[in-house]
Amino acid sequence: MEKDNISIYTIAKEAGVSPATVSRVLTGNARVSEEKREKIEALIKQYDFKPNALARGLSNIETKIIGILVSDIRNPFYATMVVECERYAIANGYMLMVCNSLGSNSLEHDHIDKLASQKVDAIIQIGGKVDELVSDEQYVEMINSIANKMPILITGKLDGADCYQVNIDEGQAMEIVLEYLIQNGHQEIALVGGRADVKSTMDKRFRYRQIMRKYGLTIREEYIISGKTYDIEGGYDAMKEWMSKDFPMPSAIIAINDFTAVGIIRFLKEHGLSIPKDVSIASFDNTYMTEGCEPNLTSVGYDYKAFGECLIKTAIAAIHKEEPPRTQLIKSKLYVRESCRKF
Repeated sequence: MEKDNISIYTIAKEAGVSPATVSRVLTGNARVSEEKREKIEALIKQYDFKPNALARGLSNIETKIIGILVSDIRNPFYATMVVECERYAIANGYMLMVCNSLGSNSLEHDHIDKLASQKVDAIIQIGGKVDELVSDEQYVEMINSIANKMPILITGKLDGADCYQVNIDEGQAMEIVLEYLIQNGHQEIALVGGRADVKSTMDKRFRYRQIMRKYGLTIREEYIISGKTYDIEGGYDAMKEWMSKDFPMPSAIIAINDFTAVGIIRFLKEHGLSIPKDVSIASFDNTYMTEGCEPNLTSVGYDYKAFGECLIKTAIAAIHKEEPPRTQLIKSKLYVRESCRKF
């Protein structure tokens, strides 16, 4: 049969179904049995059937659902981001379908695949594999196969992926907290937490070294301390391992996030050190945990409301094919509290 003669009615007749059933398959409607769907999709593939303009219009019907995948919603950074995204989505007639990978990057492939199969209008990924320093080639290929059908936004990077990016300016975030400490007389400053395979951590480490050199301060590699995880236990364990090596205590510690800072503070207090009298502590993210610490924690934060709005606004623009910016940066602000002292 000539390809040009194939129509929705041809597919329907050969599949033994009504044209309306073929339309439902084309538009992703769930009200089709799996047996009929498979038969129709096989015929569409066999004839390389391309719907006409009307069918294409039908296939562009929105579900008004945006899928969002976060690395670990137990972390207040991710929880806050989801809340702000949801607020703006609801205000604009959309709802979120939230998936949580529980800090396990291996779950993300399945979550993304399931969101795509639900025919959501767009997918947003915050953290996880999009934070990896070296992008996973297979994951990039999967993302690209889905990006042909719906917009995908990320808050990290995926080299080679067809994604929109809305990212924190990690370098600027490090710059404002480090310069604050230096201007208050600190010279021996440690950076604690995070892993070398995570891009946001490495961006902060690179800028840490740049700013220390800019002010003529000695970069002591033993003051750049890795952690296995980004939670309270990760901060506690990183500090415990570092202090077991009997290095001299810095005057200030920058924690990779608020969770890590809480673990560091807990360990230091257990060992008789006072904050900020003996050592100052600052961190990143400015979550609710900063005011639950004793003393309250100085932290670099972001306008979460603007961050969430930017993600959803970009998603909606991409859904409507309005060509939003491919890359956008979110600036940071320092929130000064009682955990740092001046010399």
